[in-house]
Amino acid sequence: MRKYLFTIIVTLFFIQAKAGTVSGIITDIDNQPLPYASVSVKNSKNGTTANSAGAYSISLQPGSYTLIAQFVGYKKLEKTIKVEQGETKLNFVLTIQELTLEDVVVTGKDPANEIIKNAIKKRNYYNEQVDSFSVQVYIKGLMRSAGMPSKFLGKKIEIDSTEGLDSTNKGILFLSESVTKVDFARPDKIKYNVISSRESGGGYGLSFPFFINFYQNNVVLLTNNLNPRGFVSPIADAAFTFYNYKFKGSFMEGNKLISNIEVTPKRKNEPLFTGILQIIEDDWRIYSTDLLVTNQSGLEMLDTLKVIQQHGLVEGDIWKTQNQIIYLVLKQFGFHINGNFVNVYSDYDINPGFDKKHFGRTLMKYDSAFNKKDTGYWSLTRPVALEADEKRNFEFKDSILLNDTSRKSPEQLRALRKPYRFSVKKVFWSGDRFTFHGKSQNVTWSLKPLLTQLEYNTVEGLAVSIRQRFSFNKYNGKNRVSLDWDTRYGTSNTHLNSFGVLTFEPKQYPYLQRYIKLSGGKRLSQFNKENPISPLMNALYTLFLKENYAKYYENWFGQVEANKKFENGFAVNLSATYENRLPLENSEDFSFFNKHRTLLPNHPYELAATSFNKHQAVVAGVRFTYQPGQRYIEYPDRRQPIGSDKPVLSLMYQKGIANILGSDVDFDKWQFSVSDKMNLKLAGEFRYKVAAGGFLNDKSVAIPDLQHFNGNQTFFNGNYLNSFQIAPYYRYSNAEPFYLLGHAEHHFNGLLTNKIPLFNKLKWHLVGGSNAFFVNKDNYYIEAFAGLENIFKVLRVDFVNAYQPGIGNSFGVRLGFGGLLGDAMRVNMGN
Repeated sequence: MRKYLFTIIVTLFFIQAKAGTVSGIITDIDNQPLPYASVSVKNSKNGTTANSAGAYSISLQPGSYTLIAQFVGYKKLEKTIKVEQGETKLNFVLTIQELTLEDVVVTGKDPANEIIKNAIKKRNYYNEQVDSFSVQVYIKGLMRSAGMPSKFLGKKIEIDSTEGLDSTNKGILFLSESVTKVDFARPDKIKYNVISSRESGGGYGLSFPFFINFYQNNVVLLTNNLNPRGFVSPIADAAFTFYNYKFKGSFMEGNKLISNIEVTPKRKNEPLFTGILQIIEDDWRIYSTDLLVTNQSGLEMLDTLKVIQQHGLVEGDIWKTQNQIIYLVLKQFGFHINGNFVNVYSDYDINPGFDKKHFGRTLMKYDSAFNKKDTGYWSLTRPVALEADEKRNFEFKDSILLNDTSRKSPEQLRALRKPYRFSVKKVFWSGDRFTFHGKSQNVTWSLKPLLTQLEYNTVEGLAVSIRQRFSFNKYNGKNRVSLDWDTRYGTSNTHLNSFGVLTFEPKQYPYLQRYIKLSGGKRLSQFNKENPISPLMNALYTLFLKENYAKYYENWFGQVEANKKFENGFAVNLSATYENRLPLENSEDFSFFNKHRTLLPNHPYELAATSFNKHQAVVAGVRFTYQPGQRYIEYPDRRQPIGSDKPVLSLMYQKGIANILGSDVDFDKWQFSVSDKMNLKLAGEFRYKVAAGGFLNDKSVAIPDLQHFNGNQTFFNGNYLNSFQIAPYYRYSNAEPFYLLGHAEHHFNGLLTNKIPLFNKLKWHLVGGSNAFFVNKDNYYIEAFAGLENIFKVLRVDFVNAYQPGIGNSFGVRLGFGGLLGDAMRVNMGN
């Protein structure tokens, strides 16, 4: 066995040693490099792609070859070369493709429309030409900084020396390369197998190839976040509704006649492309694309994005994308970032013969040695040569990573620790943080800024809060332990409340949200534990309008909670809570204005007939959550769920247990809900949540345990799919055996408003929907709303009309977060 193994190794070494390398530069006649031009070996599937400087390199066994260089818009050039050991230089100078316009001259008509009509007829055929295929893709991602502001959102931007940027904040921000094998089967089964991947400075790199398919009616570019509506293909079924076409000439490529078609949108502010589409006549298939979208064509976050594709023959009559380059530019808030993503496709197999179990739940799988490839491997594997600064970036950041790894030993960390320095600014305004490095663990203390934690309400007056966190990290431990400690003092009622939350969670797989929490102490709680009004909003309304909407009670409590999310999309949450509930009354009536107005009592005035006295409550609960169709990324040591496009199902049950620890409550409460987001592409996005629930037993139900519908009586709303925009907070609280509720809203994402002057330039989008619940004929609520979102990318304004029994119609205007950045802000705030 050893003899055969030795023979194999020697043979492989001998073959490698005798291989030769052909390299050179591909330029135009003005000696300007042609970035990412392709080089292929005639009558072979072997090939490579030049880098952004036009430099290419390809390894070949000794012999004679014909190399073909081509670049979109330039005439293909063939050269024959004899390859020997060592390196052989071969440069290419490409000339602009000479186009003929004879058809236009003879007929007097522009033939572009007829060519596009034929391409549209064949679009579906080429989109569905093969039932399955596999392909290997080399992916290189590069992002460069061309400049940054000194401050952003009032904060100074500090660049770490390990980022590798120069003194003007210019340089490479991100660099990675990967080799991924992709398996596909119609209609939508796909699997990525990452063979190798590396990122400059450490990480997994960008291993997802971007398959941009212009044979589909709706084209997705990189991610739906760039435009949730997608972009209309120039050969979509309804393309003539959106585009104008102009014939720019044709040329022969072998025995194929290629037509150049200029594509321009008929209207601005539509999700459309501009550029050149090359179509092979008679076949009516795409030969190449050079298409651009901008922020005037619905592009979000980026200023411009260009897609250049070169298609080629794979087998028989089947053509596929050979290489694809995506260029992008971002110029926002003083940041100037540009980049490109290069995909080189090779080794197509259009008859892979996948078995029925080939496509499982795993979307992407990393090889066990994906990140252990050396520079020799990458030199032989990559089809796109690295540029000089890219080589330096890999070397520099990889050396930083090695140094950083060695520096993080416990002994050296203790040697590097600095004494704590008190700072008034940090304690009161920006927050403070300090890490102590011990022999076996480190302890990190953090403090939220005191000034931002100040609250004002009618039961405490001015409330001063100290919110701290202690994180304990054992170097060799499996779990992460943290203690959140909140202490507050009311200056008016002179009550001191303090409680802690001790959390145990595994260091590995934080995305699975597995934890155990033990908490207890004394706290202030809203009667509706979903906290329908924030402390800040309540303080503003109390101080300026003398309207105190938040209703509180105090409670000594102890709670245990466990949460576990499984890889299949199923999650369970268990909790048990003891509360000694104490009623509170107003102790402060200060307001800047409306001093003649009488404050509302702290007891919810809508529930005046329901008493709230001191009592004890033991409540146990369980919540099951499930999202079908869960898919995963499989790493060598774990699987990471990435969600699915299916609805989220949730079932909740709570039990008020009497006569345990003096508990006075006795009830059984349930709710089942379904929620989802449905991307309808050009038609926008539809979001909904529907639920049913009620009380199976209501023998003894206190106000905190009632079913509350989240109302809103302030001008601000942020929890759209879980609230009623102008409903009173406690008017409809109940312990009825059954209720129904529903929330629905449609985000037009530019549909309609892209045709309205000013709105289309500002990219303000329409949103509309309805919220409703039904308990019985005397207890129901219906509201409909229409509004605008994506205002300055952050804000949303709704105009709401509601009908309530006993009140009739009512109208309100609500402001909240919504749009490209607003949705993200709302999620981060927990709404």
